[in-house]
Amino acid sequence: MRKSLLALALIAAAAPIVAAGPAVSPAIKAALADPARPADDVARDATRHPGELLTFAGVKPGMRVADFIMGGGYWTRILSGAVGAKGQVIAYQPAQFIKFYPPYADQQKAAVAGRANVVANSDSLASFDFGAPLDVIMTVQNYHDLHLAQSPPGFAGAVAGKMFAALKPGGVLLVIDHVANADPGFAVPNTLHRIDPEAARAEIEKAGFKFEGESKLLANPADPHTANVFAPSIRGKTDQFVYKFRKPK
Repeated sequence: MRKSLLALALIAAAAPIVAAGPAVSPAIKAALADPARPADDVARDATRHPGELLTFAGVKPGMRVADFIMGGGYWTRILSGAVGAKGQVIAYQPAQFIKFYPPYADQQKAAVAGRANVVANSDSLASFDFGAPLDVIMTVQNYHDLHLAQSPPGFAGAVAGKMFAALKPGGVLLVIDHVANADPGFAVPNTLHRIDPEAARAEIEKAGFKFEGESKLLANPADPHTANVFAPSIRGKTDQFVYKFRKPK
């Protein structure tokens, strides 16, 4: 018995200490528990870790935030509850995306419907205007789209600069995307719909942002980064980076 206890003590001493992240706030928990959320959205929570990621971004009641390139509205609906009645969410679906895939317009309308603190915006990526400065911008699994072949050289950097201008001093940009292997020339986004995290970070920092940290919540070391993210073998299981940037005060 004494040997067993000693062995357990040695194992415990050798185990790495994992620091707990900030607790998810009651406002974010309530947003996740909203019965109006679609069942398909709720089913995705286990792998997308929305509570922890919104906590990492610093989203709080009363903030003005943007779901930048909102897709189906998964994040828009959660953000609406997280910022509350005194906050506001800009549900941004770029005109280019709606032209490419018209159902995005219907998805935007559905995400906004019945949510008084959510405003739909479909400006062009070249000229979007969110009005009053924002506290937080989130862009999830789509920063790589700014580097697709149809975009002119320097387009993604210009959009990053416009996001910088749209934030308050001290505001946060949270970027989540599929990891690519080293690709400083941004060739991979057009073929695999992934992006080199370090290349993306350098481009965003060039726009004026300061890198504040990352979360490994969506990391998957088993992903070799070589398959298109829509391939059945990897879809829904990609390695993703979560980078937090801040606009200097």
